[in-house]
Amino acid sequence: QVQLVESGGGLVQAGGSLRLSCAASGHTFGYRFMGWFRQAPGKEREFVASIEWSAVNTRYADSVKGRFTISRVNAKTVYLQMNSLKPEDTAVYYCAAGTMSYDAWGQGTQVTVSS
Repeated sequence: QVQLVESGGGLVQAGGSLRLSCAASGHTFGYRFMGWFRQAPGKEREFVASIEWSAVNTRYADSVKGRFTISRVNAKTVYLQMNSLKPEDTAVYYCAAGTMSYDAWGQGTQVTVSS
């Protein structure tokens, strides 16, 4: 079983940047994808970005394309670089891992963007 721990959230002004980190421990072998999701107050959880284990293929939600970048630095760490942040990016951000579906989730980290 894999455990995921997010960090790097916080309060930032609109136009600013944050880098979220996801540290994985346990049996990460076999998970094809790692991804980031977010959930804003009163809204459903939504997909933000994903990266394949090979780190070659990435995918982004239209709302974050050109502003966010997902990357892997090793088998245990995934980053989400968030630039040009907007108030509508305010949410709890979750790291997830999976193959056919995302079945391992972190506890989340709060990102708040002030206008």
